[in-house]
Amino acid sequence: MLSACGSKNTAESRAGRKPIVRIDGSSTVFPIAEAVAEEFQLARRGAVRVTVGLSGTGGGFKKLCRGDADITNASRPILKGEMEACRASGERYLELPIAFDAITVAVNPENDWVESLTIADLRKMWEPAAQGKITRWNQVRPEWPDMPLMLFGPGADSGTFDYFTEAVMGEAKSSRGDYTASEDDNVLVQGVEHNKNALGYFGYAYYIAHKENMRAVGIQADSGATVLPDLTTVLDGSYRPLSRPLFVYIAENAAQRPEIRDFIRFYLLDGPDLAAQVGFVPLPEHASQAALLHFENNRVGTIFGGLPVVGITIDELLQREAVH
Repeated sequence: MLSACGSKNTAESRAGRKPIVRIDGSSTVFPIAEAVAEEFQLARRGAVRVTVGLSGTGGGFKKLCRGDADITNASRPILKGEMEACRASGERYLELPIAFDAITVAVNPENDWVESLTIADLRKMWEPAAQGKITRWNQVRPEWPDMPLMLFGPGADSGTFDYFTEAVMGEAKSSRGDYTASEDDNVLVQGVEHNKNALGYFGYAYYIAHKENMRAVGIQADSGATVLPDLTTVLDGSYRPLSRPLFVYIAENAAQRPEIRDFIRFYLLDGPDLAAQVGFVPLPEHASQAALLHFENNRVGTIFGGLPVVGITIDELLQREAVH
């Protein structure tokens, strides 16, 4: 069982105990981080302890900038305010992509009226103006039943929340507040599973793990075609704008420690297979090798300039990586 990470640095290592790798951040990235951490600890026969916390992407960046985490999982790139916080505390970081994800909009299996959704439908449900007003399904589309609309979504510290609101509303954190919110995607999954009138959004891996008890809703593209989230539509770029890259950020000082270097090499070389096993689109081998080279060369900073990025494909990400 992986435990939430604390605020100790390498005191245990200096005291003769096993070194610790402290990870925190995104609940979306958690299944990958958990799988890699478990396999790494098995491979190293318990010589290194790895802890994985769940404070959300925003919470993870706060911990990274304070020096309370060695690595943070992130479901979006670091933003300007977070960059400033790290700069103010003297913390520098390395940014590495580790997989791609599809934010999945899901409904309860008993929902027999929603076949697909447009971005306009999602905006009508989730925009700030909907708060206290759009509370029934037939208010979104008149042909849908006059039933309560029960919404489940990530909390404000979640990178999934930031990404979804940027993609749907055009502004990060622009959302109604009267919905069931949690930084833990498992809470959202349970809400959708147990409520006929529910709709929620979360990472694809959480949908895959519970697909017998919920139904993914396709997103209608500009062409009119309905595109479902899956590995193929993420790879070919057709599941837009809700597919996105996932990252780890490593504190530069921590990246010099041998246990961290060993763990990141393991992550980039063994992580793609583990990412696929838990429901993510793994990076192509040449992308993982490029990320490893950036790590070995200690390339600090971000290639995104602190700005939100929506709908970037794997090819576009690799092009950015190639010119930095």
